Amino acid sequence: MTDLDPTAPTRPDVPAVPGTVVDAVVQGVPDRVSLDGLEDKLGARWREEGTYDFDRSATRDQVFSIDTPPPTVSGSLHVGHVFSYTHTDLVARYRRMQGREVFYPMGWDDNGLPTERRVQNYYGVRCDPSLPYVEGYEPPLQGDTSSGKGRAADQQPVSRRNFIELCERLTAEDEKQFEALWRNLGLSVDWSQHYQTVGRSSQRVAQTAFLRNLARGEAYQAQAPGLWDVTFQTAVAQAELEARDYPGFFHKISFHAPGGATVQIETTRPELLPACVALIAHPDDERYQHLFGTTVRTPLFDVEVPVLAHPAAEPDKGAGIAMCCTFGDLTDVQWWRELQLPTRSIVRRDGRIVADTPEWVISAGGRAVYAELAGKTTFSARTAVVDALRASGDLVAEPVATQRKANFYEKGDKPLEIVTSRQWYIRNGGREWLSPEGEPVRDLRAELLARGDELGFHPDFMRVRYENWVKGLNGDWLVSRQRFFGVPIPVWYPVDADGEPQWDAPIVPREEQLPVDPSSQVPDGYTEDQRGVAGGFVGDPDIMDTWATSSLTPQIAGGWLEDPELFARVFPMDLRPQAQDIIRTWLFSTVVRSHLEFGTLPWKDAAISGWILDPDRKKMSKSKGNVVTPQGLLDEHGSDAVRYWAAAARLGTDAAFEVGQMKIGRRLAIKILNASKFALSFGASQGDGTDESHTVSLDPSLVTVELDKAMLAGLATVVQQATEAFEAYDHTRALEVTETFFWTFCDDYLELVKDRAYGAGAGADDASPETASARAALALALDTLLRLFAPFVPFATEEVWSWWRAGSIHRATWPVAAPLRDAAGDADPLVLTAAGHALAALRKIKSEAKVSMRVPILAATVAIPADLQPGVRSAVDDVRGAGRVTGPLEIVEPAEGQGDPAVQGGIVVVSSELGEPEPKSPRA
Repeated sequence: MTDLDPTAPTRPDVPAVPGTVVDAVVQGVPDRVSLDGLEDKLGARWREEGTYDFDRSATRDQVFSIDTPPPTVSGSLHVGHVFSYTHTDLVARYRRMQGREVFYPMGWDDNGLPTERRVQNYYGVRCDPSLPYVEGYEPPLQGDTSSGKGRAADQQPVSRRNFIELCERLTAEDEKQFEALWRNLGLSVDWSQHYQTVGRSSQRVAQTAFLRNLARGEAYQAQAPGLWDVTFQTAVAQAELEARDYPGFFHKISFHAPGGATVQIETTRPELLPACVALIAHPDDERYQHLFGTTVRTPLFDVEVPVLAHPAAEPDKGAGIAMCCTFGDLTDVQWWRELQLPTRSIVRRDGRIVADTPEWVISAGGRAVYAELAGKTTFSARTAVVDALRASGDLVAEPVATQRKANFYEKGDKPLEIVTSRQWYIRNGGREWLSPEGEPVRDLRAELLARGDELGFHPDFMRVRYENWVKGLNGDWLVSRQRFFGVPIPVWYPVDADGEPQWDAPIVPREEQLPVDPSSQVPDGYTEDQRGVAGGFVGDPDIMDTWATSSLTPQIAGGWLEDPELFARVFPMDLRPQAQDIIRTWLFSTVVRSHLEFGTLPWKDAAISGWILDPDRKKMSKSKGNVVTPQGLLDEHGSDAVRYWAAAARLGTDAAFEVGQMKIGRRLAIKILNASKFALSFGASQGDGTDESHTVSLDPSLVTVELDKAMLAGLATVVQQATEAFEAYDHTRALEVTETFFWTFCDDYLELVKDRAYGAGAGADDASPETASARAALALALDTLLRLFAPFVPFATEEVWSWWRAGSIHRATWPVAAPLRDAAGDADPLVLTAAGHALAALRKIKSEAKVSMRVPILAATVAIPADLQPGVRSAVDDVRGAGRVTGPLEIVEPAEGQGDPAVQGGIVVVSSELGEPEPKSPRA
């Protein structure tokens, strides 16, 4: 029976006529059902038949497109990936069964720092751009770090090109392993639609988008203070920060005011005294009113600095007055910018103090102290400055230990420094966008907040995270990185007659030339021998931030530049699934790029997954070392079981890692196989009866018995509720209502109709109307339940489908309630509930008597609440048969206080007489 909603977009190969009668031939049902081996068997079949291939002839309104997260291939997948990617697959499978052509690609995020670190450790190498390329280079290691060459000090330096080749080699191997695991899990991805974030097409998209941003004034470069990781030697964007506790010391230091007075400040970073440019206090702080507008001199270095007022100063913190250095923290940057203070940077990119004594340190004593700091790490310089302050008497008290909050790169283990450098930015509303004349250009922050209002967040409470992030931005998006493996910044710079690069006059390639690598390619009008010489050119040495490419995944996957016909069918996409912790990075940055380039959202909805928690309720992550790899779970419990565990958690909700849930899921999948085998065991024989096949009918007109109709009425409600839940991105609710009904179907309905379905004997062609009703109802219910379960347990449902239906269940239509309601007529689902409770009560007396369920009941009196009596009476023959009641069955009203409504609906057996056990029948 095909019953596709006629209002939904349809595929040309799917009939759209509700209620079409199908006589299905049952064949190939195994003697013993099993889940073992289904992943390999059905996975191969899906690949061979192209079950999940995207049909690009579909029109845009027939397409459901997904911006699938590209996992980082710098290690191994963990169970958290299985959790969130299963959620996406549930949606994809549901939409496909709804008649939509699902564009479900897979990408691999293989650029950026994690890949570089993995390559360094795996191959025992490090990148040195000054070295020449070596043809046919083979690294010293192949994943074996036991020799110790995995340590940074022992790594072999290689050219940038050799290093990139090794990155590409290792990521290609990682991607094969990832794909194998995803296939084993049953992701219904179209594997012909895949990409790498550093692949040629991805580079072309990223560079084209960047150059267009540049042409419109949305991208710009600036020499400015920025967060810098001294370990990885790269700039860090605001979105990549983590605030962590870091041990330190408060140092109380005296600055010298005119007339011999002193001003005491407290600082955790005394090593930055040479970079001090002002003392800052709150404008309302009475203690320092007399100092505003005056100057003081720094201890040790004797540099004159002003005392200024700023509302960001905190009167109740420390001494209430702070030194502003360029740069100790982000507050220093704010003061420097807003008070137009000078720049006196002393920290290099490697985290050491600049070697040359700054020009602003004039005194002989100051220069002597600075000479002791030159070239030291900030940690060693701090010790030297404190010793000097103690010797000069400017250290008012011994340092006091404290825990302070410091900014870290999310992948780093040392506090970030703030270093002045030339970097590329893309406007994101974090700073006011002004014209060269100082006039406002547009309020980008307001525009991006409006985009957030348009986007459907699931769950909706995740919307506030987007809003808070956009409102809290304090700078534009830093997109350049000082690394090697990634998408190059596609510009060159002319070199003047003095050999200085002209950073403010970038040379850009034509779009048709993209992708380009400025470090190995030459701009138009130049030759390679002009690289780095006066009158020649230099290439930009930086690459793009990984998010600068990942923010373009809809354009990359959708074929923006290379396949405009496809792009028109899939963009803007329907869904972005992702984790909650990268709303500020991936989700927001993708909205920015789509808004700037196309003036639209990149997708209609965003589905936000929660986190997986370990037994200590901590988020699982590679950095914490508490992750569980999934392959062992898939091998032990089966893919359907692991998917069930994932599906049991709602979007946006953190879930505990529970093997117990996987065991429940495996039990469900096995029950689907066994119950289906039973439901399909009845029907008319085929041909001359020499084979084991038979026909089952799904003709709803054959359903005439009230109990059967009641079951279909209840199932119709389940279909409606599951569909509404999926439409609301609540897959967990869809699973709950389906599973609850299924167990009632197995525990009650199958037991109640078993004798009637057997009728004159299994496979008989002359079944009575009552037997035909049971058989048709069983087939209709199984047909519907299998399709309801298909997104959750795709392997078990596909296996059963192959026993009696052509094609794949995952290309069948999603069930709708109307045909089931029509078949049920005005039947009340309470009939099945009441009959099930009555059967349970009859079986209870046998359990209490510790006898077999096959023991007949010679007579029984059953007390049934008034509201359940009509249901039991209408199904009394099935109740008698299932309960083995061979004699009188009297139904009475319960006495006062008799029966617990929470147990069997309040139905109790008042009296009964048990007979002798019946001989076991061959069909039992």
